[in-house]
Amino acid sequence: MFESMQKDDVEALMKADPEFRRLYQHHQELDSKVRDAELGVLPLDDTSLAGMKREKLYLKDRLTRMWDQRAATAH
Repeated sequence: MFESMQKDDVEALMKADPEFRRLYQHHQELDSKVRDAELGVLPLDDTSLAGMKREKLYLKDRLTRMWDQRAATAH
């Protein structure tokens, strides 16, 4: 997530906004767990995996809105 953004910009926003940092870190954790579950490393039932994917998508949407709001106010 935010791979196309400048790493320094993402880190600056994480330092400036604790909520963004918390959501970003949680998204990264879910991303890792989903990847592990899909590889079979983390045993999860389909319902739990689907729930994690929904939560991850919700976080991504929220983070993207926060990022866009920051970009809009910076200009």
